[in-house]
Amino acid sequence: MQTRFRGRVWLFGEDISTDHIITAGYLGTTDPKVFAEHCLENVDARFAKEVKPGDLVVAGPNFGCGSSREQAVLAFTHLGVSAIVAPSFARIFFRNAINQALPVVECPGIHEKVKPNEEIELDLERGEVKTASGEILTFRPLPPHVLEILEAGGLVPKLKRDLAARRASS
Repeated sequence: MQTRFRGRVWLFGEDISTDHIITAGYLGTTDPKVFAEHCLENVDARFAKEVKPGDLVVAGPNFGCGSSREQAVLAFTHLGVSAIVAPSFARIFFRNAINQALPVVECPGIHEKVKPNEEIELDLERGEVKTASGEILTFRPLPPHVLEILEAGGLVPKLKRDLAARRASS
């Protein structure tokens, strides 16, 4: 599993809700392409058109607040966003992201230390973000069981893998 990322920053403010990420008007489909095409369109109309695979989202506190819609996470994964870094996340968004294999890390002060379009480096195992200026910010690394879920490609693939291993050893 990839645990180190280098990418361009898309910077957003605090309290970005799941309704900001994908508005309710697009929830009548299950097509992740539709979610991706409209991701954050009311916050930054350029985002879905210009984000590139490997880019990183950095935001202020309380990212993903609001409803529990998994479509918000699917929009980012379909666009190829490598990870989301913020001082804090709504718990349900954080869990949905891990379940869908999107790395999310809580890094205090990150949104005040980077600028849009800068390149930063993220190391999940070491718990570090290196800013464009060379400053190293630290965060508590994700626990091993969370890294296992990410490595498996999400919670459902991990559970399937674990069940298959149990059956094989029985």
